[in-house]
Amino acid sequence: MIGSSLLLFLTACIWGVAFVAQSVGMDYMEPLTFNGARFLLGGTVLLPMVFSRAAKRIKKNEGIPAYLTIKGGICCGLAICAASLFQQYGIQRTTVGKAGFITTLYIIIVPVLGLFLHKKVPGRVWIAAAIAGAGLYLLCINESFSIGRGDTLVFICAVLFSIHILVIDYFSPKTDGVLLSCIQFYVAGSICTAGAFFFEQPSLEGLAAGAVPLLYAGILSCGVAYTLQIVGQKRLEPTVASLILSVESVVSVLAGWAILGQALSARELLGCVLVFAAVILAQVPARRRS
Repeated sequence: MIGSSLLLFLTACIWGVAFVAQSVGMDYMEPLTFNGARFLLGGTVLLPMVFSRAAKRIKKNEGIPAYLTIKGGICCGLAICAASLFQQYGIQRTTVGKAGFITTLYIIIVPVLGLFLHKKVPGRVWIAAAIAGAGLYLLCINESFSIGRGDTLVFICAVLFSIHILVIDYFSPKTDGVLLSCIQFYVAGSICTAGAFFFEQPSLEGLAAGAVPLLYAGILSCGVAYTLQIVGQKRLEPTVASLILSVESVVSVLAGWAILGQALSARELLGCVLVFAAVILAQVPARRRS
């Protein structure tokens, strides 16, 4: 249990610092180029694990539905591609810390979207949503009562990541999770790379100059962190796992302050506290009636 919790905590730390890598990466390349390269790297990192798991299935004479796996990988790839692009464009126009907290709202948005799938939403989630709304107001709405463009883009990203989670929830139990992730990374990477050649001017010089943030976002954030999440969640309840992973929002603030020197005002910090409290409340398990 402790080992699994530590693995998920490490995953959250990797994802939190990844916001900094994504922000710094924009100094050397544009969003489509950065996302295309990091997703292709992430998929490549997972290949050894994919082949290893495939070999074990062959020995045990176990098969997986190929059509469903490919279909799921494409659907997940389209969702994560759209979500990550909105996040990448949003990070260019807001701070790393704010982006981290707004993105974490997927933990609340997922059960709300579940209403459309006829899933019951606990009362505490609605309370959490109200608290998160207050937190977002303090975090994003400025003195002129307008919301920053970057904050809006990151919020759209949070909604799209919520859709991505629901798509994974549907396909993952029916397929191999690692292979599904590998396919989604290659699908998202291919789309972003193609878009980069149409709308941007990718160059080897830019990729080389931004190699450090790119390698971090591709290998650690996509490949390694996802694998740690798979291993860590095996012995933990999903509610506990989600709560630990939500620490990425706090890490993003600390990383933005320590590495980039980005500071938040007292008002914005209070907004962060409310959003994080809402995330925790949404993950508290309901009491069982005796």
